[in-house]
Amino acid sequence: MRGTDKASGSLFSYVDLEERVPAGHPLRKIRQIVNDALASLDAEFDALYTDFGRPSIAPERLIRASLLQMLFSIRSERQLMEQMDYNLLFRWFVGLGIDDPVWVPTVFTKNRDRLLTTDMSRKVMAAILAHPEVRPLLSDEHFSVDGTLVKAWASMKSFQPKDTAPPHDDDPGGPPPPPTQETAADTKQQPQQNETQPMPDTPRQTRNAEVNFRGTKRSNATHASVTDPDARLYKKAPGAAAMLCFMGHTLMENRNGLVVQADLTHADGHGERKAALEMIERHSPGSTRRLTLAADKGYDSRDFVAALRRMVVTPHIAQKSRHSAIDGRTTHHRGYALSQRHRKKIEEPFGWAKTIGGMAQTVHRGLDRVRAQFTMTMAACNLARLPKLLAA
Repeated sequence: MRGTDKASGSLFSYVDLEERVPAGHPLRKIRQIVNDALASLDAEFDALYTDFGRPSIAPERLIRASLLQMLFSIRSERQLMEQMDYNLLFRWFVGLGIDDPVWVPTVFTKNRDRLLTTDMSRKVMAAILAHPEVRPLLSDEHFSVDGTLVKAWASMKSFQPKDTAPPHDDDPGGPPPPPTQETAADTKQQPQQNETQPMPDTPRQTRNAEVNFRGTKRSNATHASVTDPDARLYKKAPGAAAMLCFMGHTLMENRNGLVVQADLTHADGHGERKAALEMIERHSPGSTRRLTLAADKGYDSRDFVAALRRMVVTPHIAQKSRHSAIDGRTTHHRGYALSQRHRKKIEEPFGWAKTIGGMAQTVHRGLDRVRAQFTMTMAACNLARLPKLLAA
């Protein structure tokens, strides 16, 4: 007998979100680790809020929603709220009930300066790595470091000379300038407009006008972006096109390739080495234990190698063909070859962040906000790998 294609509304519906999620779904293990990590940050959350007034949205739910946005490549908070409204899996992960209303997208905007900051993103990453099930996966002796470019939310047309003011819009929003004697006389001579006389056809300037940059010299010393002043014009390889970008940095442990530190700085030639030293110091402050750090040829600098040796860190850095700061004291060890092989895994978090996590081009402006987004994306990258690593 053929069934009918008719839908009838139900008076009552009993839906248990816990039963709707399969037992072997990867988000189950991720949610368990995230909940345990956020529970350890309870005191940090209490310090951000007062003990009186109207209750806010739980900070744990906001952070889980931000991680969910990166794990499922959702391009905006507005689309995240739209999908959370009808996706039972998203509601279960964040902690919303089947009848709970979703939030407005501006909730993330208001909490970006208080909760979704770089400091909190680093604490979330550290809490995840300190989880009892995750800590045995980490190496505490061997690390790798590298950097990548993150395209800024600014166009090349916004890169204008610093001594010139930005062009005004069609409607500047301010009062019109007072008329001069010449303009007053011209106004008296012109007939007044009425309904029978058509308005003059004046050309309207487009907001996205064509610009020819050929033959124009531009540099960060003389130009700056009016859209995002923190963005820098930079290219990482000879012959590549320069773009307005930031430079993201990660410190990876070599056992399973998990990111233990992340940072984002202005794009310049010294940013990678400076950020590497800061991440090592932040990860192992005042450590007297011998560590190894693998890196590519871009880190083969005498100043950088000397700084690593003062920090009791063995520089397993790829040698330049000429004038290398790495000599036979380091390269003859078997561990040097192992570090050179394992350091290439650091490209995998960069690839995941740009293809899945939405870091190919940031949607935020300003160094602080982009740094917070980059750090949280690397924490989400670690979470995406944990179900398979823990099941092995």
